Amino acid sequence: MKLHALRLLALLGLSLVALQLFFALRILSMAWIDPQSTSFQRSEAWRLLVSHGQIAWAQDWRDAGELGRQMPRAVIASEDAGFVEHGGIDWESLEEAWQKNQRAEARAERAQQRNPNRPVKAKVVGGSTITQQLAKNLLLSGERTLPRKAQEAVLTLLIEALLDKPRILEIYLNNVEWGEGLFGAQAAARHYFRVDAARLSAEQAARLAVMLPAPKRFEKNPASAYVLGRAATIAARMGAVEVPQ
Repeated sequence: MKLHALRLLALLGLSLVALQLFFALRILSMAWIDPQSTSFQRSEAWRLLVSHGQIAWAQDWRDAGELGRQMPRAVIASEDAGFVEHGGIDWESLEEAWQKNQRAEARAERAQQRNPNRPVKAKVVGGSTITQQLAKNLLLSGERTLPRKAQEAVLTLLIEALLDKPRILEIYLNNVEWGEGLFGAQAAARHYFRVDAARLSAEQAARLAVMLPAPKRFEKNPASAYVLGRAATIAARMGAVEVPQ
């Protein structure tokens, strides 16, 4: 019985190592080969097919030099100000997000106690870097389990080790979601502003960057007061952003 258990553990260990090697080889290939789709995009395509009977899709890959200067600056300013410096995981931002979430949960719990008949949900703040978001969307499912989060961390470190920062940003900008069936900076620029990504103004790029945390929500009103106000803040930060070369 003990020997059988040891064999199962050894098999499990070998399977995990093989899986990480598979992921590493896929990531390494992306140094030269543009990914045709991500795990998240494939799941979205299936959802659209099941729910709507068709797949309305817009995506148009553009190399880094064709994305212009404004979009990369806006996304870094909005999503990950320390992108150039960190090694994939921004521990300070994660700690800050955890503390904010703890305070939000405490407030929600107090509100629930005051009014038990009214459901109260804490607003969760994320601390993911651009590399972590890419790792999650590129290769993983949307599950929110501890093993999946651990795998995300491993993939984040592999991406940072095997790809340089300009390539990470290029893949991210070409695959991130900007609305239902809408992926990549070029498709987003054409959809929302009728211009190519390279011709976006600082204000337009900032407005697109604001949408990234919740694109399906913001696409309903991309010129809302919140979007415009937040975009002004991001645009003011963009001049100080360092874009990897």
